Amino acid sequence: MKAVKRNQEILSDRFEIAFNQIHKCLIDELGGKGEDRFKFLLDIGSSKHSLVRSFYDELCQFAKLRNAIVHEKTDHGYYIAEPHLDIVERAEQIAAYFMKPEHALSIATKAVMIFEENDTLRRVLECIKKHDYTRFPIYNTKGEYQWLLTASDILNWMTKQLNDNVINLDDARIKDLKIKNKKQKQVEFISKSSSIFKAEEIFEKYHNDNKKLEAIIVTLNGKSDEKPLGIITSYNLIEIEY
Repeated sequence: MKAVKRNQEILSDRFEIAFNQIHKCLIDELGGKGEDRFKFLLDIGSSKHSLVRSFYDELCQFAKLRNAIVHEKTDHGYYIAEPHLDIVERAEQIAAYFMKPEHALSIATKAVMIFEENDTLRRVLECIKKHDYTRFPIYNTKGEYQWLLTASDILNWMTKQLNDNVINLDDARIKDLKIKNKKQKQVEFISKSSSIFKAEEIFEKYHNDNKKLEAIIVTLNGKSDEKPLGIITSYNLIEIEY
């Protein structure tokens, strides 16, 4: 009997440790306004982070179980509510996700094709045909980021160049597609070590400011003069699975 009781106590302790780890991560990511209630942080986080959304229902149930364990404890080592082993292991699994979230690079489009402004448009079209890419960072000869070329930019340009059902690409250069005095598409840079949380927060900030962020470019240290390692768009965030 004592062995069973001790085992139940260990399960409760393990569950509470996992719950507290998740709670601390939520506070670190979403706190700062003097409000650190678990359910409040869940509600805030579900609108910002896919990780919270993915486990929202389970975490709400964990909160109820945790309250029953902590607040309805009748004696030392005796709990009215006891978590089953599978619940404890699930809580520990989710806690591990929160304590070490995936790097943003893990959801990025890895093979990034870059060009210079003097490169021919034909080269870009060949790349689209071969790889089906839609976004191309444009750099200068010093390896410094200049602007982002998209497939829609190319389509718009080609539409304007159409003459008697013919488009002449012989002398077309990427620089011809850069519209003078027009605000370029918004792009942000983050480091290779940045988490998915960081990428989501950046997109969320632009959304709240009623601005469109075309992409996040991942580099080694998050600098615009470094080789791009991946590109993240809002579509990448939607496809996140845990």
